[in-house]
Amino acid sequence: MNNEQKNKFIEKYSKLMLDNGMIDNELYLKYEVKRGLRDISGKGVLVGLTEISEIISYVMQEGDLVPCEGKLFYRGINIEKLVEGFLNEKRFGFEESCFLLLFGHLPSKAEYAEFAEMLEAHTVLPENFVRDTIMSAPSKDMMNSLSKGVLTLYAFDENADDISIQNVLRQSINLIAQFPLLAVYGYQSFAHFHENKSLMIHPPQKGKSIAENILHMLRPDSKYTDFEARILDLALVLHAEHGGGNNSTFTNHVVTSSHTDTYSAVVASLASLKGPRHGGANIKVVQMFRDMMNNISNWSDDNEINAYLEKLLNKAGFDKSGLIYGMGHAVYSLSDPRALIFRQFVEQLAKEKGREKEYMLYSKVETLAPEIIGKVRKIYKGVSANIDFYSGFVYSMLDLPPELFTPLFAIARVAGWSAHRLEELVNNGKIIRPAYKSVTKQQEYVPMSNRS
Repeated sequence: MNNEQKNKFIEKYSKLMLDNGMIDNELYLKYEVKRGLRDISGKGVLVGLTEISEIISYVMQEGDLVPCEGKLFYRGINIEKLVEGFLNEKRFGFEESCFLLLFGHLPSKAEYAEFAEMLEAHTVLPENFVRDTIMSAPSKDMMNSLSKGVLTLYAFDENADDISIQNVLRQSINLIAQFPLLAVYGYQSFAHFHENKSLMIHPPQKGKSIAENILHMLRPDSKYTDFEARILDLALVLHAEHGGGNNSTFTNHVVTSSHTDTYSAVVASLASLKGPRHGGANIKVVQMFRDMMNNISNWSDDNEINAYLEKLLNKAGFDKSGLIYGMGHAVYSLSDPRALIFRQFVEQLAKEKGREKEYMLYSKVETLAPEIIGKVRKIYKGVSANIDFYSGFVYSMLDLPPELFTPLFAIARVAGWSAHRLEELVNNGKIIRPAYKSVTKQQEYVPMSNRS
């Protein structure tokens, strides 16, 4: 079979799948299927309990769900207070947040120092790993590169399949420390082999935060400002955890419930996070704004911006998906607290980088988009900017390559995945297996000689 014949086969049977594979939407209503594990109001179906984080997006008033300003808690601590705490004390916050998520309380000075030392001790990859794994057949997709790296680390772990709490904690700390190296070195390898750029592998520096080391390892001259490092650190804190129901964390719970190894569970989460409906959304936001800036003449004209946004919703603009990327969230309605925290620093960074005009466009879209969405679509809850709306813009102002936008999300979220994996194992729950109802008609087997 030649390539032309192969292509014709795929085309023929793809059409067959599309013609025969579509399930009538009315059946989902008839059998009360909670599509996406959410009801019609957007409220998630309760499938588990957790002590790791809490999301509040509505309150109960006289038996009704009433949307409210979004709140996020890490181990019972309001994310706003957590951020305020380490910023006021002029400390980096990601390592402290990792400790909090894993162990359930804020570390004392001694515990913090011990944990930071533990992470630093594991900020190293196996001998020749960079050469033999990361530089071997480098991927054009950094999330796939991360997955390859994580699966290969399995081969270097003498107790890879041990799912005792002690061993999984060891593996989790290793991965939290190693993710920045896997991501940055994966990008450097991609840039060299696929874009013909100079190959630079900077070893991490001792005594530096994870955010500082990311910038140190990524930049040719290893230089960065304190403000740049602190806003990257803030981004890591805000992305570290977001409840057990987000797609990648729920995936981790599902896979962990089968008692598979840590590396496989984390790669499953990476595969989920890669999708543009999840962690890949920040890249889509940046691409959407680039298209917007090329297609409107006056960035301060509300009418022109509104017209562009209406085109997006009507599947006539950008990627014709019908989405305004960065707007709306599966849980939050009136506001995403992470976006509100981040926004306080975006304007300052935009001024520092001379990109105030772009920031004003982002700000206008944040204001106008909910009104346009409300007019064009029937929505059951409010809509607001989510964390992805600003994160890609921030990363671009930090001169981070777009290929690393989603891996940065993963560098942060591996802390949350680790905490949830440990929680799933500690509670020794059942294997997660929801029900799917078959709606096809039963039929008799037909011998091949009688088939048309």
